[in-house]
Amino acid sequence: MSVATMQAIVKPEPKPGARLQEVQVPEVGLRDVLVRVRAASICGTDLHIYKWDRWSARRIHPPLVFGHEFCGTVERVGAEVEGVRTGDFVSAEMHLACGRCFQCRTGQRHICQNVRIIGVDADGCFAEFVKIPESNIWKIDPAIPVEYAAVLDPLGNAVHTVLAGEIAGRSVAVTGCGPIGLFAIAVARACGAGTIIASEPHPFRQKLAVKIGASLVVDPEKLDATAEVLAATNGVGADVVLEMSGHPRAVRQAFQMLRRGGRISLLGIPSRPLELDLANDVIFKGATVQGINGRRVFETWYEMQALLKSGRLDLAPLITDRIALADYEHGMELLLSGNASKVLMYPNGKP
Repeated sequence: MSVATMQAIVKPEPKPGARLQEVQVPEVGLRDVLVRVRAASICGTDLHIYKWDRWSARRIHPPLVFGHEFCGTVERVGAEVEGVRTGDFVSAEMHLACGRCFQCRTGQRHICQNVRIIGVDADGCFAEFVKIPESNIWKIDPAIPVEYAAVLDPLGNAVHTVLAGEIAGRSVAVTGCGPIGLFAIAVARACGAGTIIASEPHPFRQKLAVKIGASLVVDPEKLDATAEVLAATNGVGADVVLEMSGHPRAVRQAFQMLRRGGRISLLGIPSRPLELDLANDVIFKGATVQGINGRRVFETWYEMQALLKSGRLDLAPLITDRIALADYEHGMELLLSGNASKVLMYPNGKP
């Protein structure tokens, strides 16, 4: 392989699947940073692209190198890059804010109305190299392991959700224990939450929820999750509910298990509109309802780094599989089966 090309996982055409192929190494602009990927992580969005569902058909324009969770080492920088040097250990905020809209100009870059996402709207990190604007680069403290550095993107979603309100000493219910829901349990535990009740139907994820710090795990297909939360909180309901699944039944249960005056933070994305009992579950409860999108830039990143450096946040049980980039199909199938949490891929072969 020549120095001008690299191996990458490409969505070559609008249909299910992907292909490992040789592509051009990205050209670096004046303010760009070229990063040699050390590890990349597969996300739920990547599964949507791989399966080629309705969302992907509307949003993705092949050919595309996908992937947006990674860490790596800076290979080279553009002529006008000032704060990043060759050899720096980095990750990146992959949401590219426009910098011009109302949200961007009022400190809300994470909900930019013109956002573009690397790995979705531009070539991503499932490759040997990825190009990132300097403004989006995040330098990683060398004390943070590569495996943790590769999952800062989804960890940031969890940190944003958990820390969107008071958490220390609060009872917490988490509906949905996919990777971000599991991260949320770990973050809530590290930040001093009281009783943590998780609702999750898949046996593999139930076991991980216990391992990562849940006080109680409920199978909503066998038990009434709302009743179990009420029983665990002396009939009051959870102080904080973190809805991470987007499943219509789970969303409705999340509102029902919230105590009067409590806070519910919604990160899971439903696939279609759903109906809620606003009168009883929101208005009469005096509930605080929050929509959570992405990570606050870069506030959440500083919070993540502090948590990881504190040593209180143990993510090791959630890094369930490590594979070579060439084995990406196996990684996708593992995640689709539900028998994995975070799958890391290594461009230079499994470590």
